[in-house]
Amino acid sequence: MFNPEFLTSDSEPISGNSLIQYLQEQSPDVLQRVARSASGDIQDIIRHNVQGLLGMIPGEQFDVKITASRDHLAGLLASAMMTGYFLRQMEQRMELEATLFDDDGADADPGELRL
Repeated sequence: MFNPEFLTSDSEPISGNSLIQYLQEQSPDVLQRVARSASGDIQDIIRHNVQGLLGMIPGEQFDVKITASRDHLAGLLASAMMTGYFLRQMEQRMELEATLFDDDGADADPGELRL
């Protein structure tokens, strides 16, 4: 699911990028665990989103080839990452609401929430 080898690519130096530096400091096990933490529902939504952006011509019936510049591909990947981040936050919110409000009080005004 996640290929940590891309972090050691020498094709284009990315000096000064603190996120890349942080990722390089992480062990491959940590990166794999984070990549696997996305639920199947989130993976399906992102897959559908990317297919919509690229086109949904069935590959088994056509010889589909997609070309993109490095910048456009980077933008597509960044968009997919941000979508995943947003969806995970919404999934956590949904789980929190399901935990806080049972089915009987789901439509009621929860009032002030005290922590």
